[in-house]
Amino acid sequence: YWLRDAAEGQRFFEGIDAAARCDLLQRMTEVEVFETYLDTWTQKAKRFSIEGTDMLVPMLDDIIHQAAVGGMREVVLAMAHRGRLNVLAHVLGKPYEKTLAEFAEAKRRDDNASVAGKGSQGWTGDVKYHLGARRAYKESGIEEMPLTLVPNPSHLEFVNPVAEGHARAAQEDRSRRGVPSQNVKVALPILIHGDAAFPGQGVVAETLNLSGLPGYTTGGTIHIIVNNQIGFTTLPEEGRSTTYASDLAKGFEIPIVHVNADDPMACLAAARMAFAYRARFQKDFLIDLVGYRRNGHNEGDQPRRTQPRMYEIIDQHPRVRAKWAKTLEAQGDVTRDEAEAMITAVRAKLDAARAAMVEIKPDGPDETRRGARTRQVETALPTERLIELNEALLTRPEGFTVHAPTDAILQRRRAALTTPGGISWAHAESLAFAATLADGIPIRLTGQDAERGTFDQRNLVLHDPTTGARYTPLESLMQSRAAFAVFNSPLSENAALGFEYGYSIHAPGVLILWEGQFGDFANGAQVIIDQFLVSGQAKWRQAASLVLLLPHGYEGQGPEHSSARLERFLQLCANDNMRVVNCTSAAQYFHLLRRQAALLETDPRPLIVMSPKRLLRDARAGSSLDALATGTFQPIIDDADARKRADRITRLVLCSGKMYVDLVASQEYPTAEGVAVVRVEELYPFPADLLRGVIAGYPNLEEIVWVQEEPENMGAWTFVAPRLAALCGWTGPLRPISRGESASPAEGSARRHESEQARIILEALKTSPALALAGARETTASQTSVSE
Repeated sequence: YWLRDAAEGQRFFEGIDAAARCDLLQRMTEVEVFETYLDTWTQKAKRFSIEGTDMLVPMLDDIIHQAAVGGMREVVLAMAHRGRLNVLAHVLGKPYEKTLAEFAEAKRRDDNASVAGKGSQGWTGDVKYHLGARRAYKESGIEEMPLTLVPNPSHLEFVNPVAEGHARAAQEDRSRRGVPSQNVKVALPILIHGDAAFPGQGVVAETLNLSGLPGYTTGGTIHIIVNNQIGFTTLPEEGRSTTYASDLAKGFEIPIVHVNADDPMACLAAARMAFAYRARFQKDFLIDLVGYRRNGHNEGDQPRRTQPRMYEIIDQHPRVRAKWAKTLEAQGDVTRDEAEAMITAVRAKLDAARAAMVEIKPDGPDETRRGARTRQVETALPTERLIELNEALLTRPEGFTVHAPTDAILQRRRAALTTPGGISWAHAESLAFAATLADGIPIRLTGQDAERGTFDQRNLVLHDPTTGARYTPLESLMQSRAAFAVFNSPLSENAALGFEYGYSIHAPGVLILWEGQFGDFANGAQVIIDQFLVSGQAKWRQAASLVLLLPHGYEGQGPEHSSARLERFLQLCANDNMRVVNCTSAAQYFHLLRRQAALLETDPRPLIVMSPKRLLRDARAGSSLDALATGTFQPIIDDADARKRADRITRLVLCSGKMYVDLVASQEYPTAEGVAVVRVEELYPFPADLLRGVIAGYPNLEEIVWVQEEPENMGAWTFVAPRLAALCGWTGPLRPISRGESASPAEGSARRHESEQARIILEALKTSPALALAGARETTASQTSVSE
């Protein structure tokens, strides 16, 4: 009924009097003249103009005004290239001088052309139509309200979940223990889509699916499709299987209004209807703004080669501002001279900005983070404090029962504190979370099966088998001084990880963790990882502290359940942009999480954890209470037993993660008198100085080997090798011991896996020349077998 009455009534046209109509003409003049000025002055440089859908800017103006009047405290926008420069100038308030200076800089020279050189400090910046902005929006009598336009790469729609994460973070109060309190009236997300991208890119559907989920809802998003009826050279019938670009939204019961971009009054009415619906129902609303594209995809493209008939019509079609000016002239609202004077005034303003732009300096490096190395911080907790937190985590509400097998696992955690090596991986994680909350740092953990843990190890949310009630000890922890949230994510990596990235950018003081069900599944979020997570600081000065937990380890479960693609993350490491860790014990994981939480605001960086699978329950990865009560995270762990016979060590074995546990648990290890097995726990930033000291402690070394489970062309080897040679000053033999080079990460047979793992261990720990040669032959044979 609401929608019917809204569509058939006139209330959304009310208040648009003569003065408002003239103000609209002024705004349309600014939008149009800005584009035509750039077109003339920049000699058709790329700008992805708004022309043909000019009404987008007045529509955003109206929605933002209503948000401010309605008491919103923030508006978060996301959009691709089309019209972005205009939105930056007129909605976000970016000075004309700044935009013109960016074009002038591109015309003179490209300062970033040599950014990858040896002198680079990590700052690259981005092209002008990818940049974001933030504005303090202020109207008379209305409290100042931030507007944020989220930066976006050329992967058009991938910014959608990022903006939703921003909005969710803005809506939540995390200052008290328990679940964060959310007020959806605090922040409004607006997503601006392309008509070809909306049905074409799967991240759109993934993001729409988040809209009603407890851990991700933002109380309704206003979507606007900037529909110019052509995607690059692709016509609608070539780019979608539906009648309308917006049809995807029907599956999520989202109201859709199609509006003619040449009808200003209807456009404003649609914008007002969208905001009113969101305010009334806290649900998404979509406007399909149907217009056209005056120029090509970019201003260097010639669309008349591929759509000659369409552009014959467009060339003759009057601009929306000219049509609106004629309407107002006919109504007596303005004279022709007054309308022309508006154009002259905007051009004069742009001329003045062009004259002043020499004073605008291009963005330079961000000096606050460059060259920094991870600081060591205090992460240990007194024994009595750990016991107190452990007991609090085992407390249940009166009358609440726990599934018996689960309760047995948890109750063993009481005895684990007094058992040597008794603290498991998940137990250490729970204690780290509890300690972090007690320090006043909020936590948000999401992922597929995050509540229970993919491997049934975490059990943060308990379920009463009789009543079905839920209880989360970390939410009720009496020692907590901050909020805790854990949510199972939908079966999505792409939108789910993008959401957490956006959340982390908006809430830098929160420990945010996203866990892949298996580490390999990070593949599904590669755009978010490449274009946002690891490069956002270099491109946009966005420092995220998001933690990725990626279960990793070769256990004979096949190619898609073994490798979290460590090599890909290491390849993306530069300029201290992130931390990459493959640790071997529960205590190391405890201290790692505590360190990440302590550095959230002073040294923010993403943390990639190759978290284990089998080691979650393996006693060899367990830790004793004193390991949590003393020390800190160790990037390098020397072989304590080998150090006692340092003068007899001839081979140094370097490894990380599960490979270490397999090596020291093997029957060959006790007899490997000439071998030291050293753990490289933190692969990036690469701990060169520490490793140099370890190498110096073995004066009779004859060789160094890097041992890994992954094939030779994967894993850490190609990253580690040049750093060992260059940074550690090692000039002796240096080689990998691994699976042979392969196109697939792992064997699809448990038997073949066990055989290969046994070969790697034997070759790593046996130092006789005959066995080394045999190992090399087996490596070659393995390479041939995998290739076949």
